[in-house]
Amino acid sequence: MCSICGEINFTNEPNASLAKKMNETMRHRGPDADGLFFDKNVSFGHNRLCVIDVENGAQPMSVIYGNKKYTIVYNGEIYNCDEIRKDIKKQGISLKTNCDTEIVLYAYILYGVDAPRMLNGIFAFCVYDGEKAFFARDRFGVKPFYYSKIDNSIYFASEIKALLKCDKITKNITKEALWEILYLSPNFVNGRSPFKDILELSPAECMIFDENGLKKWKYWQVTAKPFFKDRDFAIEKTEYLVSDAIKRQLVSDVPLSTLLSGGLDSSVVTAIANEEYKKDGRTLSTYSFEYEGNKESFQGSLFQPESDDDFATFLADYLGTNHTILTCKTRDLVDNLIPATHFRDLPGQADIDSSLLQFCKEIKRNHTVSLSGECSDEIFGGYPWFYRPEMLYSDFFPWIHAPRLRPSLFKDSISNSDDGYEYVRSIYKESLKSCSTLDTDSDEMRNSRIASHLSVNYFMTSLLQRKDRMSMASGLEIRVPFADHRIYEFVYNVPWEIKFEGGVEKALLRNAMKKHLPDKILWRKKSPYPKTHNKEYMRLVKGLFDERYEKSHYLKENLDIEKLNEIIMSNKTWFGQLMGAPQLLAWLIQFDFWLEKNNVNIL
Repeated sequence: MCSICGEINFTNEPNASLAKKMNETMRHRGPDADGLFFDKNVSFGHNRLCVIDVENGAQPMSVIYGNKKYTIVYNGEIYNCDEIRKDIKKQGISLKTNCDTEIVLYAYILYGVDAPRMLNGIFAFCVYDGEKAFFARDRFGVKPFYYSKIDNSIYFASEIKALLKCDKITKNITKEALWEILYLSPNFVNGRSPFKDILELSPAECMIFDENGLKKWKYWQVTAKPFFKDRDFAIEKTEYLVSDAIKRQLVSDVPLSTLLSGGLDSSVVTAIANEEYKKDGRTLSTYSFEYEGNKESFQGSLFQPESDDDFATFLADYLGTNHTILTCKTRDLVDNLIPATHFRDLPGQADIDSSLLQFCKEIKRNHTVSLSGECSDEIFGGYPWFYRPEMLYSDFFPWIHAPRLRPSLFKDSISNSDDGYEYVRSIYKESLKSCSTLDTDSDEMRNSRIASHLSVNYFMTSLLQRKDRMSMASGLEIRVPFADHRIYEFVYNVPWEIKFEGGVEKALLRNAMKKHLPDKILWRKKSPYPKTHNKEYMRLVKGLFDERYEKSHYLKENLDIEKLNEIIMSNKTWFGQLMGAPQLLAWLIQFDFWLEKNNVNIL
């Protein structure tokens, strides 16, 4: 993976020094090489993490075709390169590298704005041809892309911190943005960022910028269609699509591993990858995560009935992988809260972020690429709101158990609890309207479509953002095979009674993977990303919060400390399945640091 950034201005020459500053802020994303490109209308910056064709593929990359020069800056990985390469060669083009950057560039040269539809992969890129700039982002938004249109210039970057290097871009946030932070964070509405001047190219969007201005559009969206096949076809097709997606993502010229929690999704990825490795006589490396003191402190719950570690080691032994258990120390978990916020550019998911930051740092010592089981639950129906209508129709985003909890901690002049709640609820209601359904859908099928639509467009985008920022902070590329649009397009239309057969979540995926996994793993109840149960964590995070509170002008002025203590004593979860009292304190630490670091101005 990489980072990209740049400025385009068709009226005045861009600021060359700015591109250098922007590029420098994202060196962590591409520690292997960097490059700059300047022309009368553009300045581009690129940091490269070498994965495919290490010797070649330097960026920005330029080619001349039809007497016109095309230059690309690209961040991503394309998994159908072989098919596109054949099409390009049929046009009489002789490719100079084996890297996907050149494939993406020629795909745009030959097919124009239709190029993103041809790409199966994760990507964010810009191509400049001397007359216009074309931008595109992958269908699920696995790779980030932020931009700002100021006067006659457009600035873009993989991370917000790079754009904030531009003096013209303010650090203002609106009251609506504050409401999104307090009610939705770590989720944000696609297409926006908290900063008033900074927008996001949404998943599956393209954009053209030229002398006439800016034009943006969607190039893909999932569509409801009738399903005319039977259960056996659905299972067979699912096995093929999932297996094919995983196999395609094993291509790498640098060491590759998988993340193995012992849950269904990571086990599927690991089992298929291991089968491919064994064909070549290779041994797959796998990693599982644990926390210091967790075995002694673990307490089961409805959402996390059992610990992961025994299942991970069982499957690793069963498959014969080279397995490593990474243990996060409690002190590291706390110490990483601030760096995690820096790399995410936002107050995120508290210790869920900081732990992944630590684990990725350790994986990077031996591997540059890892495959993860992320994105399966959103597509196959693994979350409780898929089959519990009272959660889906709670009149708010179903994974937010207590939407008024965080806003209630702040003075009403900040949170405007009623106005803020109604504003965010209106976003939820508008999202329901954009869900593709059929008049012939049963109630259960319609519910499953809505749950998947909301999960993919909100919950999943937050998890993908976390995975990208925490991994790329160490120059580690994490791939997500389940985020293959072919899988989503197919599973979206499989009847719910097949997806939830026997009242078992993700029954379709389980049935499709029967010949690949032992029953102990295949039928295991879903368990979320692990968190620490060590009571020492609460003591340490409370100490860090108290330190920040004493020095924080913002928290002292606006936080209701008595209300906070009341909520901490109740230890209710307030977001997803893992966010309790310790995570609330950790989030407040991240929120305060973010405000202070960026000198945020709330309008």
